[in-house]
Amino acid sequence: MEIDWERLSADLDERGSAVIERLFSPRECRSLAALYEQDGLFRSRVVMARHGFGRGEYKYFGYPLPELVAAQRTALYPRLAEIANRWNAMMGIDARFPPQHKAYLKRCHAAGQRRPTPLLLKYGEGDYNCLHQDLYGEHVFPLQLTILLSEPERDFTGGEFVMTEQRPRMQSRAEVVPLRQGDAVIFAVNERPMRGARGAYRVKLRHGVSRVRSGRRYTAGIIFHDAA
Repeated sequence: MEIDWERLSADLDERGSAVIERLFSPRECRSLAALYEQDGLFRSRVVMARHGFGRGEYKYFGYPLPELVAAQRTALYPRLAEIANRWNAMMGIDARFPPQHKAYLKRCHAAGQRRPTPLLLKYGEGDYNCLHQDLYGEHVFPLQLTILLSEPERDFTGGEFVMTEQRPRMQSRAEVVPLRQGDAVIFAVNERPMRGARGAYRVKLRHGVSRVRSGRRYTAGIIFHDAA
């Protein structure tokens, strides 16, 4: 599909998030959600309540990743790396990201971050995901995405994607990002630059999911760095 990268980049600069509508088709969403029951595809399962992360559960894929996930991880990375490099330059961070994802993964693996991070998440009635950041090690790619695999109001109610932004010496700002089935939200993992009167400064972001009021909600997460 064609992505309006100019608009997407502007949205990320303004809000720290941007939506790609219908990145996955309804059929692709259903087939990806159905993989949740195939334990052999995953390296680990996390029950959120056991760790104080919220309620619900998720599973990290093992390598090799499902083709649909691997293809998007590879295809989206180069343009996101351009934005990430621009952001780091604005924030005075020396790290730069290579143009191809394969080269970036080699950097992660050399540092001991070899475990794949793409995942599937499953929420039922009353489940939620506390505000958090997906960091996993020394090497952190500044952007990631979540794809909603279920249809709001049909498959579930509630369960909104939520972000908070903490500006220096100010109270946190919250934003709900509306999504439909197949939509992907790209967002800042940890920090992003914000332009001020004296130049750019850093703001911290966290993301989570509000309480699911009914039904079942599946999402896929694509994180570009691997875990230690």
